[in-house]
Amino acid sequence: MNFGRIYEYRFKDIDQKKKQLFWNELSAYMYGEHLNKPARILDPAGGLCEFINSVPSQEKWTIDLSEEFLKKNAQKDVKIIIGNNMEVDIPENYFDGIFISNFLEHLHTQEQVALFLERMFKALKPGGRIAIIGPNFKYCYKEYFDFADHYVILSELGLAEHLYGAGFNLLKIYPKFLPLSFRSGGWLPVNKLTVTSYLKLPFFWNFLGKQFLVVAEKK
Repeated sequence: MNFGRIYEYRFKDIDQKKKQLFWNELSAYMYGEHLNKPARILDPAGGLCEFINSVPSQEKWTIDLSEEFLKKNAQKDVKIIIGNNMEVDIPENYFDGIFISNFLEHLHTQEQVALFLERMFKALKPGGRIAIIGPNFKYCYKEYFDFADHYVILSELGLAEHLYGAGFNLLKIYPKFLPLSFRSGGWLPVNKLTVTSYLKLPFFWNFLGKQFLVVAEKK
């Protein structure tokens, strides 16, 4: 699958400056509100590096299959690992936080989801947190397979079971958090005020949210 061309098509009509503004605010929010301000953080599916570049952690790592993506997009203070995040070497009991956005649905089986989360459990320090955002099939089933790289069906409850099975303690489960995607249309005027207001007002998540947010901890 040619991910470069797929993502080029997917985001061709998206205002990249507004997209980055959104990620700047989301990264700060996740860092302070849900991940307990981790000093060492891992994004195991870096992609365009919008999160890992923005998060204010002291030590930042990311993994991606695409050398082109990482070398083009990762800032100099980000440690990059090129390869399959199910196979590459990563330290154990090392990270204070792990953030995953829109990745698990790209895996091919529920067993792969379980194995991947077990790897993330080993990589976290005791007391470290993991936060996962992804499309909730219950609320976007009509659009779920409009994306060429979606395979595994997940809801917030299925993900919670996976996390608990991998050894985590569940802290927060939000069935509805973010809208499905930027591609789905002008769900919100993208500026600092509207994005920060949306993130701080869960009331609005019930109306616009189609992606879950699940936060767990390694005890």
